[in-house]
Amino acid sequence: MFSRLFAESGLSLDRLKALLEVGAAGSIVRAADGDPVRQSQYSRQIKELEDFFRTRLIERQGKGTRLTSNGRELARISRFFMLGLSNFQRGCLAEEQTFRIGASATFIRQFLLPALSCSSSRKAGATYATEVANDEEIERRLHDLTLDFGVVKRAKLSRPLQTRLLGEWELELWMPKGSRLRESKAALAFEQRRLPLVRARELDGLGVLPAAGYEACLVCDNFLEALAAMEGGEVASLLPNFIAPGKASRSLLRIPLPKIDSEVYHFYLAWNPRLLRLNPHAARRRDWLAGALVQRMAG
Repeated sequence: MFSRLFAESGLSLDRLKALLEVGAAGSIVRAADGDPVRQSQYSRQIKELEDFFRTRLIERQGKGTRLTSNGRELARISRFFMLGLSNFQRGCLAEEQTFRIGASATFIRQFLLPALSCSSSRKAGATYATEVANDEEIERRLHDLTLDFGVVKRAKLSRPLQTRLLGEWELELWMPKGSRLRESKAALAFEQRRLPLVRARELDGLGVLPAAGYEACLVCDNFLEALAAMEGGEVASLLPNFIAPGKASRSLLRIPLPKIDSEVYHFYLAWNPRLLRLNPHAARRRDWLAGALVQRMAG
């Protein structure tokens, strides 16, 4: 059945590992960490793989390299195969597995870290690692199996990825009370794109108008940074209701915006079903994680 694969030399785990590392690093130089001996080794190993499969696996891109379409497919197959071997080894050695979870910085801080640090998580017999990533990166890395789970803002991802609803949330416009603008004037200034605004990049992809075309006076990575900037300055910001200051805030004021206040957004847990076939224990971790996050969002 596999006789042709072993009819000639050039295919090995070490060579496939080199392809994965070069693909992840974006260049042979970065993968080798500047070591000329390792650079030569990586170049030789990938050339041997190309000779074996008789196809180009990497190509130049600017100062670096990227995998070709065939290179990406071989990397996907290799990663799937090696993850299976790694899971088998951990099972034989009775070792715990670390599950990698990608999410926005705000979701990690507000929901994920509290869920993972509770006593039920420690009793679950697994360890976890969180990574800040946007929806597009999470989707790509779930396909690549370099993330085990991800939290995204949309239900439909490219096949075969699957999702489960965790909860819903809304956006609210907040501004410092010291600006001395009345609510109606502040709302009008926002609609006319004149209100000084700090925009979090976590708004990207939500289709929020007029924020989508708003020339913000400050752009930051996440909602947590936007909240910090607003509390220390004289700018307004759109914030999710789960981190909004609340009516009791002494320094910040919520500005009602019917068009935005009526929109409801969602968070979904996402995973690749191939992961469950590679590691049946992952299904239990997925179910525990989904339940814990649903509870946190509902609370």
